[in-house]
Amino acid sequence: LFSSEKFWRVCTQFVNNRIQTSKYNVLTFLPINLFEQFKRVANAYFVFLLILQLIPDVSSLSWFATIVPLALVLTITAAKDATDDYFRHKSDNQVNNRQAEVLIDGKLQNEKWMNVRAGDIIKLENDQFVVADLLLLSSSEPHGLCYIETAELDGETNLKVRQALPVTSELGDDITRLAEFDGEVECEPPNGKLNKYAGVLSWDVNKYCLNNEMLLLRGCMLRNTEWCFGMVIFAGPDTKLMQNSGKTELKRTSIDRLMNTLVLWIFGLLVFMGIILAIGNSIWEHQIGMHFRIYLSWSAVVKSPIFSGFLTFWSYVIILNSVVPISLYVSVEVIRLGHSYFVNWDNKMYYSKENTPAEVRTTTLSEELGQIEYIFSDKTGTLTQNIMTFNKCSINGKVYGKLLTPGTPKKTPVDFSFNRLADRKFHFYDHSLVESITMGDPEVHEFFRLLSLCHTVMSEEKTPDELIYQAQSPDEGALVTAARNFGFIFKSRTPKTITVEEMGKVVTYQLLAILDFNNTRKRMSVIVRNPDGQIRLYSKGADTILYERLHPSSKSLKSLTSDHLAEFAGEGLRTLVLAYKNVDEEQFQEWLEVYQKASSLQENRDELLTSAYESIERDLKLLGATAIEDKLQEGVSETIERLSLANIKIWVLTGDKQETAMNIGYSCNMLTDAMDEIFIVEGHTKAEVCEELR
Repeated sequence: LFSSEKFWRVCTQFVNNRIQTSKYNVLTFLPINLFEQFKRVANAYFVFLLILQLIPDVSSLSWFATIVPLALVLTITAAKDATDDYFRHKSDNQVNNRQAEVLIDGKLQNEKWMNVRAGDIIKLENDQFVVADLLLLSSSEPHGLCYIETAELDGETNLKVRQALPVTSELGDDITRLAEFDGEVECEPPNGKLNKYAGVLSWDVNKYCLNNEMLLLRGCMLRNTEWCFGMVIFAGPDTKLMQNSGKTELKRTSIDRLMNTLVLWIFGLLVFMGIILAIGNSIWEHQIGMHFRIYLSWSAVVKSPIFSGFLTFWSYVIILNSVVPISLYVSVEVIRLGHSYFVNWDNKMYYSKENTPAEVRTTTLSEELGQIEYIFSDKTGTLTQNIMTFNKCSINGKVYGKLLTPGTPKKTPVDFSFNRLADRKFHFYDHSLVESITMGDPEVHEFFRLLSLCHTVMSEEKTPDELIYQAQSPDEGALVTAARNFGFIFKSRTPKTITVEEMGKVVTYQLLAILDFNNTRKRMSVIVRNPDGQIRLYSKGADTILYERLHPSSKSLKSLTSDHLAEFAGEGLRTLVLAYKNVDEEQFQEWLEVYQKASSLQENRDELLTSAYESIERDLKLLGATAIEDKLQEGVSETIERLSLANIKIWVLTGDKQETAMNIGYSCNMLTDAMDEIFIVEGHTKAEVCEELR
């Protein structure tokens, strides 16, 4: 019935690619939903009350008086929860039944997403979502490159580059060779770390190190790449997307928690009242001896005043049950449902550019919108447009660039028409920088050479006069574009080379190593060998980080550049420091051995690589600094001002320099001139921070 490959796909121990974000099914809905609803104190109380009313000896009211409102509350809430879960089921089914091209029996066949398993080889085409976590094998782009958009994972819309191993990129789209691929991957267990992956591919007696730059995660979308092939590493609940999703839980609002507390207090009052009345009943019967409970059935049977008081207590609990407001729960559920429709219908929350109305995805949290006290916001891309513009720079102690501000006379931008590959949207207002380049200033040339080499940008030359850059971050795109306009044009890259056109002359550098940027290092470096055989390390990063790694000979230039950085930051510009150094062949070979050993390990790979990077990024020579502008989005300052009037506290997170952060704070009305004093907390320990706050 099965070929060997199909039998393996069915019987393997790996999970399939089915996902489930819904909470219930037909069988589990009633018990689980009722269990969740009875976590509400009021619901549990009314069930208890209903049980009491079924006892004739203590009940003076019909049980219908309790069961009708209770059933109404439970039904409305259950219907609302069922509706929400129905849409989750619908979304799950839509995703699970999408079609993917899977290599089965040496042929590409359509298969549902939910039937894909670890080890399958998948073909993706442009603008398709990634089926599962895939190891990139080959693509339509040279050297096994592909571009992905990770907006579904991290909200970033800029494209990211992934690159296959050179040995697997040679497989191309040869179905026969791909079907014969029998590599074995040994890797870390499933986890939720989106930016980390460590594994080893064993194939043809050789072992190859795998990292996050070779992985296509589920939820990403393939962009600007005609096709690619990947092998499934993690599927379904094992994917990093689902590892981060967590369990779907019933969300409780502050109103729910308050109502639970109030009901407990009211119930306590009810018990207190019942005890007082029961004691009064016992005293009455003990002293007077006449029965006035003719409406209860035990009047002729019960002779003990104490036992009579005990039964009377439960009778009063039933009689006084209306002090616990079950109708309040009915009202709240109806109001929540109405709120959700009002939000959906709100024209002021409609975004016309994308034809996107507001959409309420859960009806249980609407009142929380009115309880917001704090807003935590990122700066770049949230408050700002995330469109970076190269405006100023400092090279060898001299500032270039004039920032146009409102009220200043309009200046003539530099004419880049001499450069056929110049970006026509790029504007720069200082002609002296072009003069320094044409006169052959070595420091200026080295400055732009660094910008054209130290990055992870990918280029696409559609025509001889049209060059398109795909950058992982807008900062990198702005810097590489600036270098391109000033005559240092990044043309192309391979896993081993970078080709740059320097003032009309095409130069190919041998790429020896890329020392990646991360949030801890706050810098990126590349090591290249120029056509003359000289090995050089180029580095760019935060000033505080690179200043610690400069050679003592750069002390005077460092002081001057620091003044320029303070000036740039005061204008609200994002800054980076550039530095480089020459590396001896012997020193590089010793370092390369340590680097390769660290790269081949699965455990503690990141720590060992960081240590290797630190060992070579020393004694750098300072070149200068760049300044990039990122304008505020439309309406940001007005919005923050109105939120502040509502007494909402706003926190903004940014990696900018302190001066830049303060300048942006004033421009977006986070900080105002009316504030008497701005406090700056700079402590690095708990004790220091506490002291500064005092």
